[in-house]
Amino acid sequence: MAIATINPTTGETVKTFEELTAAQIETKLQLAAGTFQTLRHTAFADRARSMTRAAEILETEKNAFGRLMTTEMGKPLKAAISEAEKCAWVCRYYAENAERHLADEVVKTNAQRSYIKFQPLGPVLAVMPWNFPFWQVFRFAAPALMAGNVGLLKHASNVPQCALAIEDTFRRAGFPEGAFQTLLIGSDKVEHILKDARVVAATLTGSEPAGASVATIAGKEIKKTVLELGGSDPFIVMPSANLKEAVTTAVKARTINNGQSCIAAKRFIVASEVYDEFERGFVDQMKALIVGDPFEEKTDIGPLATPQIVKDLDEQVQKAVASGARVLTGGKRLDRSGNFYEPTVLVDVDPATEVSCEEIFGPVAMLFRVKNIDEAIRLANATPFGLGSAAWTNDAKEQQQFIDELQAGSVFINGMVASDPRLPFGGVKHSGYGRELAEFGIREFVNIKTVWIGESKASTEDTE
Repeated sequence: MAIATINPTTGETVKTFEELTAAQIETKLQLAAGTFQTLRHTAFADRARSMTRAAEILETEKNAFGRLMTTEMGKPLKAAISEAEKCAWVCRYYAENAERHLADEVVKTNAQRSYIKFQPLGPVLAVMPWNFPFWQVFRFAAPALMAGNVGLLKHASNVPQCALAIEDTFRRAGFPEGAFQTLLIGSDKVEHILKDARVVAATLTGSEPAGASVATIAGKEIKKTVLELGGSDPFIVMPSANLKEAVTTAVKARTINNGQSCIAAKRFIVASEVYDEFERGFVDQMKALIVGDPFEEKTDIGPLATPQIVKDLDEQVQKAVASGARVLTGGKRLDRSGNFYEPTVLVDVDPATEVSCEEIFGPVAMLFRVKNIDEAIRLANATPFGLGSAAWTNDAKEQQQFIDELQAGSVFINGMVASDPRLPFGGVKHSGYGRELAEFGIREFVNIKTVWIGESKASTEDTE
């Protein structure tokens, strides 16, 4: 795939970029290794000043950053501006909390003194997707840099200007040259870089095949990885739920980021007692969404990022229909320039079919009717993925059962799944492993070193 900005609203190629040569990649790897030897010894206070400055840049220039995101991947401008604001939040969070998260932890043993020390590892390769082109990067970069590591970013090929803007932000914030570098390369160069001895670990957010590839390469090299992969998140509604709020949140949870989010709700599992009312409200609100130019304030859903995504999405819808599903609204690509797809609701989807539990990356929702909570949980867990989950109920016993039995990295009760710098984020099963954010995220790429100090006894010489 060419490295280029192609406006998904119009199909226009805005700007193209040349891939780095082998010599340029070598220069950047050498710089990363050298910079790490400096950055690892800086004080937390120095790193925090630079990270706080990064937050200030993001806040001050959020409109420009937002326009850049929208131009490259099509999300509504208001959502893109909010994304820049969220990146500022994660920068401030780690500027204020990194030292506490990585402070020595004293453990009482039979030693004179024993404790756990957290030390940075070195250059970390980040392979990042286009759907949240700033947020996905900053939620890795903020903790990594505050821990004393350096970052190498291989971003998606359709958001190169976002990638370069992020590198420039950290440079202007005061981090040393080489602390965070963008590598304008294709996916075929990832293996070479990951095998380089100077790169000590990798993190990837993306598809299941991409994660498996990076994990395989890193595994052979005995290098740490964190993977955040796809999801087919359930959104469960029980009879005691606030139905009006659940419906409104469900529509937002399915269509956020034009429906292109790993943690977007995709399968709506509704108790039979309230199913008909939920279906009516959900379909009405999906029909009312405005699809159009993402730069216009009134737009709810913009274009999908690439023509291939539209093609793949339509194929999934047609596969579901061929196996017996009915389309209540939408179900086709819009007849206009750009990568637009109608907000779509499918019902009567056969739970035994593969498409019923696949990741669907676009504004397409599947509704399922269930008899009780046990059936809801069985259906929710009947997927290879386990990223996020949401359950709507005001019954305390049901809430606890969902918390205990849903197989996912997060369970949100009466709310929409979302990432938060203060809480760990990640999945189970084929949704990946490891965690980002909070103290768990910053500790993924550090040496958790045990220190044991015994009491030293003075030596004595035999004088007999």
